[in-house]
This record gives sequence, C-alpha cells and structure tokens, in this order.
Amino acid sequence: MKILVMSGTRDAFEIISKLKENPQLHITATTTTSYGSQMAKDSGAHEVVPHGLKKGELINLISKNKIDVLIDATHPFAAKATINALSASKATKTYYIRFERPQIEIKDNPLIIKTFSFKEASRVASTMTKGNIMHLAGVSTLGEVLSHNDYDKVFIRVLPVLDSVEKCLKMGLEPSHIIAMQGTFSENFNKALLEEYKISLIITKESGKTGGTPSKIAAALELGLKVVIVMRPYIKELENEKVVQSRDELLNILDNI
Repeated sequence: MKILVMSGTRDAFEIISKLKENPQLHITATTTTSYGSQMAKDSGAHEVVPHGLKKGELINLISKNKIDVLIDATHPFAAKATINALSASKATKTYYIRFERPQIEIKDNPLIIKTFSFKEASRVASTMTKGNIMHLAGVSTLGEVLSHNDYDKVFIRVLPVLDSVEKCLKMGLEPSHIIAMQGTFSENFNKALLEEYKISLIITKESGKTGGTPSKIAAALELGLKVVIVMRPYIKELENEKVVQSRDELLNILDNI
C-alpha cells in the first residue's frame, strides 16, 4: 500500500515512524521546511517532498506516486493545507484520513483572553500591556504580532534552525529578542524563561498537549502573567470525514481498508 503523509508536526513524524514498521507500506511525506524534511527522513519516510504543495501539485503527486491513502497530519492551524488535501483526495478518489491532536480545555480565567486570529491577538495584546511580550506560536505569525506591538518589547521562541532565525531578523527583531531552542518544555522551564526576560504577557495558540500549550499557560498563570491564546480554526470541510486522534485509531483504519 502506498501512503502519503502530509507532515511537519511531531504527530506526523511519530506516525511515519510507526508506519515504517510495516514493510508492506511505502511512505511518501510532504513538509514545508528543511527541518521538517530532515525529521521526516529520520522517521523513516521513503520519499520526502521538502516544500509546500498547492492543490494541483498535490493532485499530480498523488497520481504520479499512485497513492492509496492520504494521511493529513498537518498542524491544527494549517487549515489551508487541510482543505487542499481534502480537495486533492476527492479529485483523485484517494482515501483520506485526518489525524488531529486532541484539543485541550481552556478554563475560564481573568488572565486568559481567547482570540480567533493572530491579528486579533496582536491588537488585544497591545491594549493589555506596555511590558515585554513573549510570542510562543511560531515565526510564521510573528509579522502579525509585530504589526501592533513595539519591536523592542517582543521576544520570540523559535526552532533552532537558520530559516526561522533569518525570518525573525529580516522582520526587524534584534538577535537578543530571538530565543532559538527545541521544545516542548516543562512548566518550570517556561517559568524560568518568562522570568529571565521579564515577560508581562504571552501570545500562544491552542496546539494541544503535543504542542506544549498546557505547560506554557500554566507557567504564565503561575507568574500572574496575561495569556492571549488563539483558538483553533474550525474547518467545516472536515465534517463527515475520517478524523482520528490517536495512532491506534489510524492503524485500525489502515488495517481494514
């Protein structure tokens, strides 16, 4: 069986590693970064496409590689990628499975403000503090955060890869405001980092336990900091589709195709 895994997340790499145990499966993976590409290779993918694909390109890849099953394990916030995956699977009549990490409950707390876009989160943050802000939701959304907040007040934690650091520098952040390290991290580590940089507010997103969201929020609340969190987008197109939240569910479906 030939499987295409749309990856780029820790979940996806774990799925690839598990699938690799079955010698009957041939695994092709797509990623959007060089870091993700290397992780997919290290996890056992037989072939890796190291860049994002538009719908037409995805259709061509599925057809060329004669893919039987498309596993969409992209990030919960990569709504466009999921919509493209669904469209491509329907166009090629390829079996589609969406792997989506479980959501976490965000309890009501006066220090937590829920938002539904990074533009909104940026605006909200700018009205809530004049102190330092730690952006904990990736370099791809840094531009929106900087659009409403002073550059000298924004700090970001990113993956320790050249591409991420260069993007931060090109957007105007000083090197001292770029914290490059590989997560996820414990609550205590997050607390120490927030204290070290004298942070008043964090911006993060609801990426589930796998994304380290609970420990980020817990650390901030323990220090009495404000938390602006961007909630997951609702993807209407996933209604009535195969959506799983564990590797066991996924493997069970594959065993019965």
